[in-house]
Amino acid sequence: MMKMLNKFAAAALTIMAVTLAAASDTAIFSHPTIERHTFRTMGTVAGLAFCGIDGQQAQKLFKQARNEFDQITARANLYDPSSELCRLNAIADREPFICSPELYQLLTEARLAWRDSEGAFDITALPLMKMWGFYRKEHKSLPTVQDIEKNLALTGLDKVVFDDQKRSVFFPVKGMQLDLGGIAKGYAVDRAMNAVSSQARRIIIDLGGNLKLHDQTGQNFNIGIYDPLQNNRIERTIQVSGGAISTSGGYERFVTINNRRYSHIIDPVSGHPADKHLAVTVITPLAVRADWMSTAIFIRGAELARELVKKYPHTTVFIYKKPSEKSNRDFLLEIIKSPPEQ
Repeated sequence: MMKMLNKFAAAALTIMAVTLAAASDTAIFSHPTIERHTFRTMGTVAGLAFCGIDGQQAQKLFKQARNEFDQITARANLYDPSSELCRLNAIADREPFICSPELYQLLTEARLAWRDSEGAFDITALPLMKMWGFYRKEHKSLPTVQDIEKNLALTGLDKVVFDDQKRSVFFPVKGMQLDLGGIAKGYAVDRAMNAVSSQARRIIIDLGGNLKLHDQTGQNFNIGIYDPLQNNRIERTIQVSGGAISTSGGYERFVTINNRRYSHIIDPVSGHPADKHLAVTVITPLAVRADWMSTAIFIRGAELARELVKKYPHTTVFIYKKPSEKSNRDFLLEIIKSPPEQ
C-alpha cells in the first residue's frame, strides 16, 4: 500500500504538474522574478519556486519550508532508527508509546484516511510490504497463503489502540508496525505551504511529485498529466487555480517474481498487490488528502472515488484503467469530479 515514488523525475512520472523547469515559463509566471531552489529530503527531491520576491526573501522562505520537511523527517522516517516512528515501532507492542504533537497529528490524519477510504489506506501494511519484498525490490517466490494470512493478522488500523488524551499508541499484536510513506509527504507539503504562503503571491512546492500550488494573482497553473504507459508523452493538459496534486501508479516501484511485475501498492485487506489500474491522479485542496486518496483509489477504484469526491469538495480524480483483453485501447480513462456546490 505504501507509496514511495520519486515522482520529481519526469521520466518516471504519470503526472508532471508545474515542474520547476516550467515554473520559469511566462505562461506560468508572468512576473519577471522567479526564485527556485531544490534539495534532497524525505528520501526524494523537493523543489520550491516563488514569484515576485527577491533572492534574500526567497532564501528566508526556502529555509522556513525546509524546516517543515526536516521536522516531519525526524518524526516519520522509516529508515532512520532514531526517528520517532522507528522508536514507536520498536516498543509499541510492549507498552504504549507517547507521541509528540507533530507525530500524533500525522497519525490522526492517517486514521481519518483509513476511515474515509473504508480501510483501503492503512498505515499498518508494513508487514505485507516486507513479505512481498518491496524494500529489497526482489523476491524469489510468491508468498504462500499461509504467509499472507500470517501478515494480514499484523495488519489493520482498527487493531491499534490510540489514546487521544495521552497521545499514545499501543500495538496489541506483537509484530505490528506503522509506515507513513503514503501520507507523510503530502502532510509535509501542506505544512511547508502554510509556513510560506502569506509571503509570496505565487508558489509551487513539489516534494517527490506531491505538489501544492498557491496563487494570489488570478492566473491558472497548467498541469500536464502524462500517459501512464508512455511517460514521456503528455496525455492531457488541464488548468487549475491552485490546490494539490498527487499520482499513484505501480510502474516505478515494483517487485519481479517469476518474470512478472507486481505493483508496490498493496491492498491491505487482501494482502495482494493492487493490479486493476495503471495510475490514479487526484487534484484536491490539501496535499495530505491528495497523497492518501490517490493510493486508496488505486486500490479500490471508481466506487471509492465517487464517495470521496462527494465528501471532499473541489476534488477531481483521473483513473487510468487497464482495458479488457479484447479491447484495442491502451487504457481507459474515467474522470470523477465533486458535484457543484449549491
